[in-house]
Amino acid sequence: MFHAESLTLATRGRGTYEITRQIQQVVGNAAIERGLCTVFVHHTSASLIVCENADPSVRVDLERYFARLVPDGDPIFVHVDEGDDDMPAHIRSILTQSSITIPVARSRCDLGTWQGIYLWEHRTAPHQRRITISVVG
Repeated sequence: MFHAESLTLATRGRGTYEITRQIQQVVGNAAIERGLCTVFVHHTSASLIVCENADPSVRVDLERYFARLVPDGDPIFVHVDEGDDDMPAHIRSILTQSSITIPVARSRCDLGTWQGIYLWEHRTAPHQRRITISVVG
């Protein structure tokens, strides 16, 4: 069996946006007892992560670490067509993931106790992000 749905998420700019509930809803709609769920973001300046969902300071620390690792406005970047955050956003998405695969058990993503699924927006301005969720089993 195969089931796929897309969703659009409006971001307010750089940061993490939990999408676990929306993903679980799609997996439930698929009515697939056991299998795999693949989540894919259709953009080159946003990414997907599985991260702790109990303490938001984990995601704050991730953002601070990436700001140090790939700072906006670094003079080494040539690609700055859309501003100082343009190339850093691309690098951040390459260093993370554009797709993730999660096991499905009992028609739900089989996540750990403290795991959540997040869209990580790497641009500073708001964007509309398209995500496709595919479930096979």
